Amino acid sequence: MKDDKKRFNELVELIYSADSKALLNDLLVGITTPAEREALTNRIEIVRRLLKGDPQADIAADLGVGIATVTRGSRELADGRFKILRGNNDD
Repeated sequence: MKDDKKRFNELVELIYSADSKALLNDLLVGITTPAEREALTNRIEIVRRLLKGDPQADIAADLGVGIATVTRGSRELADGRFKILRGNNDD
């Protein structure tokens, strides 16, 4: 069995190779459940709202997620992640 980091990098390459929104949508729908898609879209919304300066407790309540989920998003932002949502995606 391949190590997790290598398999994750292979997933990134597969996603990157999708040359249309239709292909990307097909892939993501195929590999995720409806609950996983909801969790992913919630996490993106959390980051967007954190970037706007919304209070963490409000975000958690509005999205029906735990405060720990919002805090995790905040911590990842502090670590410099989500460049694409900040408009800084030169990498």
